[in-house]
Amino acid sequence: MTPPPVDRAAAAKAAVAARRARAAVKNAVAERRRSALDVAETAWAGEVTAPESTLRVRELLTSIPGIGPTRVARIMADLGIADSKRVGGLGVRQRRILGDWLAHREARGRTRSKLVVLAGPTAVGKGTVSTYIRENYPDVLLSVSATTRAPRPGEVDGVHYYFVDDAEFDRMIRDRELLEHATVHNSYRYGTPRPPIDAALDAGRSVLLEIDLQGARQVRAAMPEATLVFLLPPTWEELVRRLIGRGTEDAAEQQRRLETAKVELAAQDEFDVKVVNHDVAEAAAEVVELLSASDARRPRA
Repeated sequence: MTPPPVDRAAAAKAAVAARRARAAVKNAVAERRRSALDVAETAWAGEVTAPESTLRVRELLTSIPGIGPTRVARIMADLGIADSKRVGGLGVRQRRILGDWLAHREARGRTRSKLVVLAGPTAVGKGTVSTYIRENYPDVLLSVSATTRAPRPGEVDGVHYYFVDDAEFDRMIRDRELLEHATVHNSYRYGTPRPPIDAALDAGRSVLLEIDLQGARQVRAAMPEATLVFLLPPTWEELVRRLIGRGTEDAAEQQRRLETAKVELAAQDEFDVKVVNHDVAEAAAEVVELLSASDARRPRA
């Protein structure tokens, strides 16, 4: 039977109210007034018609700051939850899996450091991710490293690196101006000037260090409160493609760097967090999410 017009109007009004209630829940999570875990637990303990219960899992995860749709799809695939599932409609096993994932994420968030170290194998895209953060998250200070290698095309002294000669690098070591330093690929030296980092942390700012594996280990020894992030390629084949594709090294140097990358990849379990660089913007958001500064804004539109 076709319901009378008054019933259709009432149903439409109820549907609008339900959408608004779900939107309010998502906004509360996005603005950090509620945690995603709180929403899930409310759904599992409340009425099946409550907005928390009728919210799709995909919508709940997407509302979490720093997590985009592509990453949500990967997370749901890893958790074994279908895209159509609503939070209140999950079975006992899926509730436990999602609850454990959300609880682990919140526990990690409570222990976030204002100092995050980004490392990973050659050609994985560390520089690209850090550049995206510099351009889109202006409240995060990206530490500028010193290096003895020559600038690559487009690199600016004082912005991408401090390009110094060996004598100046030796002086910085002698005067204890470097938080860490190392020789990379058996050729050039890299180091992180410490005074700007200490000043930024003292002022309450978030600081990101993009350095190599050796440097990350030194930072951990000097500043154990730092969060170490290992940037991974989607696949080994993609790493090879990126290294060869950038065309900044000859064939012999490419082969040497690939051998080094194998050694670097084997060290990934030493790090606190692993981020796969499928997409630069999403990888950058994951890294920034680890920084505890409340003023770390979302990317500019």
